[in-house]
Amino acid sequence: MIIRTHELTRTYHYGGSIIPAVNKVSVRIADASFVSLLGPSGSGKTTLLNLIGLIDSPTSGTIYFDDQDVSHLKSKEQRHLRLENIGFVFQTFNLLPTLTALENVEFPLAMTKLSQDAQRTRAMQLLTKVGLTHRLHHRPGKLSTGEMQRVAIARALANNPRLILADEPTGDLDTDTGTEIIQLLFNLSRKHKTTVLVATHDKRVAEIADVTYFIQDGTISRLTGTSDD
Repeated sequence: MIIRTHELTRTYHYGGSIIPAVNKVSVRIADASFVSLLGPSGSGKTTLLNLIGLIDSPTSGTIYFDDQDVSHLKSKEQRHLRLENIGFVFQTFNLLPTLTALENVEFPLAMTKLSQDAQRTRAMQLLTKVGLTHRLHHRPGKLSTGEMQRVAIARALANNPRLILADEPTGDLDTDTGTEIIQLLFNLSRKHKTTVLVATHDKRVAEIADVTYFIQDGTISRLTGTSDD
């Protein structure tokens, strides 16, 4: 398992109430698998992704990455693990508007030891992989929503991560473009042995996933497939 969680819980305080956004969640995610986390808005999907991606810290419970407890790493250790192992894809793309597609993909590579020429070559290869060779020098404002999401996926792959966390990657896309993005993420898992975890309300993702977890009110309620395959 690349990821395991044991009774993972994240609570928030609102006034005098304690709200469990994620409540005693235990999941197992196999290396190089394509996994969907299916649930409605407000179900806890994003919170769980943020916990697994070490963007947020659990109130209680444990997160294991390669069987190492990473639940309470120091900030510097978290950043290092994210940089080396995890890529993020967001519903709203989070591209830098003043940078071109190529520069957006190059941006995370600036934190590596690659030379500038190597960084540019890597970014061009990734944009080619997602079908955007003809849009290298376009800024986000000149790209379609589907093209922006492809740039975001290329950026997530910049440091050759073992795990991609995608939060509602089809949420702002039309049906046909959403299908293309789902297939692109699926192909990454199959062809490049990358683990992909997609938080979504889009049932098309569940239809092709190796494993689907259903989340409601912060609790995993049902599981299809088997993470041990």
